[in-house]
Amino acid sequence: MVLILLEALAALLLLVGIVWWTMFSGRDKGELPQAEQERKPHDTPD
Repeated sequence: MVLILLEALAALLLLVGIVWWTMFSGRDKGELPQAEQERKPHDTPD
């Protein structure tokens, strides 16, 4: 029973790690800088 719980915990930690890595890898402090967001052109023309 303990082995099953440890395996489930390991799978959960792996899942959380993968989600964390894909969301925040390559971003400084997890968010895009405000200046970069303002410089991006809008998709729709005026």
